[in-house]
Amino acid sequence: MFLKRIFRNSELSNFIPFIGPAFVASVAYMDPGNFATNIAGGAQFGYMLLWVLLWSNIMAIVIHYLSAKLGIATGKTLPQNIRARFSRPVTLFLWAVAELAAVATDLAEFLGAALGFYLLFGIPLFESALITGVLVFTILGIERYGFRKLEYTIMAFVGGIGVAYLIEVFLAKPDWGSIALSTAIPGISSSSIYVAVAMLGATVMPHVIYLHSALVLNRFNEKSHNPKKHLRFEKFDVLIAMNVAFFINAAMVIMAAAVFYANGVPVASIEQAHQTLTPLLGSFAAVVFAIALLFSGLASSTVGTMAGQVIIEGFLDIKFSIFLRRLITMIPALAIIWFGLDPLQILILSQVALSFALPFAIVPLVMLTNDRKLMGTHANETKTKIAAWSIAAIVIFLNLLLLYQTFGGSF
Repeated sequence: MFLKRIFRNSELSNFIPFIGPAFVASVAYMDPGNFATNIAGGAQFGYMLLWVLLWSNIMAIVIHYLSAKLGIATGKTLPQNIRARFSRPVTLFLWAVAELAAVATDLAEFLGAALGFYLLFGIPLFESALITGVLVFTILGIERYGFRKLEYTIMAFVGGIGVAYLIEVFLAKPDWGSIALSTAIPGISSSSIYVAVAMLGATVMPHVIYLHSALVLNRFNEKSHNPKKHLRFEKFDVLIAMNVAFFINAAMVIMAAAVFYANGVPVASIEQAHQTLTPLLGSFAAVVFAIALLFSGLASSTVGTMAGQVIIEGFLDIKFSIFLRRLITMIPALAIIWFGLDPLQILILSQVALSFALPFAIVPLVMLTNDRKLMGTHANETKTKIAAWSIAAIVIFLNLLLLYQTFGGSF
């Protein structure tokens, strides 16, 4: 009883009800696209690019804190604030770009889950996609029993991905000294620049920037809401969730470096990575890898659908069924598989779409959170403004560089 009373009156007991929004948003940083990029980075360049993940994580923390702060301070989502602030033509343009990013991301994540079923059970991709659709509908349906339960479900998937990669790293027996050195000291070669830019480009995802500003509103109670307290707790939520995502991404690179790079095995796709794990680490490692990919695809596809709903409702001020949204975005994925298109190429194209859309999410976010008239005492301070604009400039430059490289440019 004494310990219960201490816990009830502690800061931790106050914080626990607020944890969750950042974990839901963080799912985007361990989606199938990240699998492909991180495995490519580790397989081709060993531990060299771990520092990229560290600095990418720092940028993601700042951007997601701003997104959460906007929602907490205004009681509105980022799309709703954009609609209130900008002209209708600008709003419609930003909606179209955000919609492109959301659909492209959701498409890739859906395909990733289907690929997970295929690798794990040998079910053909089209049938795997149908099963994925049913499961994502089921996960989304959990919200009927309370949004908190849906958050817990997604957090459980994040935990599953984390455990899977802990197992993979344990089996891989990496060089921890080299890992520490590569994380702390930046190193890059001319041949690794493209992969490094891709890793950075996959860090801050536009659709979850919009989503995070909406997720915090589920903790919003107008009668008892304390923005200062809410923001303090959400800051910790962001720090914990984004660092969990960082360690999972780092584990992907570490596994690929210790298994593929160390053995001189070239890996060009997720499917090839799965096939190669069996002779190198055993069938158990391959199964764990496929489970992690499946969890990643299901969780990120669910979150992608949620983000799409926030985008269309916020920008256009209409009510839109999340289940209808899921059904509509399933159709392109099923068509791609039916016509035999390469899922890996679709993943790459989705990253290009994200790169194009990212500046149109970050710049309005920074502008809005800088506005003292809108944000009041929660407006960005000078040092936050400098950090936010610097991050925006870096991310925009690197994503433009990624686009340039993708379309055949060279350094």
